[in-house]
Amino acid sequence: MGFVGGFVSRDDMVHGPVQLAARLRHDCPPGVHVEVLENRRREAAHAEIMRFVDVDRDGTLSPEEKKNARIILYGHSWGASEAVTLARELGKEGIPVLLTVQVDSVPKPGENDKDIPANVAEAANFYELDGILHGRPQIRAADPSRTHIIGNFRIDYKANPIRCDQYPWWDRFFTKAHTEMECDPKVWAQVESLIQSRLPQPRQP
Repeated sequence: MGFVGGFVSRDDMVHGPVQLAARLRHDCPPGVHVEVLENRRREAAHAEIMRFVDVDRDGTLSPEEKKNARIILYGHSWGASEAVTLARELGKEGIPVLLTVQVDSVPKPGENDKDIPANVAEAANFYELDGILHGRPQIRAADPSRTHIIGNFRIDYKANPIRCDQYPWWDRFFTKAHTEMECDPKVWAQVESLIQSRLPQPRQP
């Protein structure tokens, strides 16, 4: 489950989280459900996850169904903050999360995108520190014995600028580095690799 940042639409293919979801849908083996939503639609994302985890469709999650859940959450900017918040909600319901990935995470009002809840097995954070809008430089595990922080990875766009010609001029001018991270194919390739490595692999013929 992915979340786009700001006021981006879930079907705007210019944006990194939407492009990643499209690639995952194409490449993932049968049985893997991929969705990307606006960051304001966390409740809808939660309901969608509940629907898929409830394998027997009886409207209640059994301990076995919760144990067998295989959930990965990712997002950019406000979407990254929303991914961590959703993971925390799932934790309160006893549902594990395999992985969270934050790309230039910006906390939404009232949300904590720094402390990764204990129901998350692994978490990764990509960020930049240039300009007026930049990501959180460090995430940490609420319980290090249960959550492995893969890393906090800084990208320097002053040294390695990215062209984002398809983005509106105001994004490229006012939030230049934040936008560069969202349209950086190398960053999203790393996110995709992290996700793919934790998905079930197709059986060999």
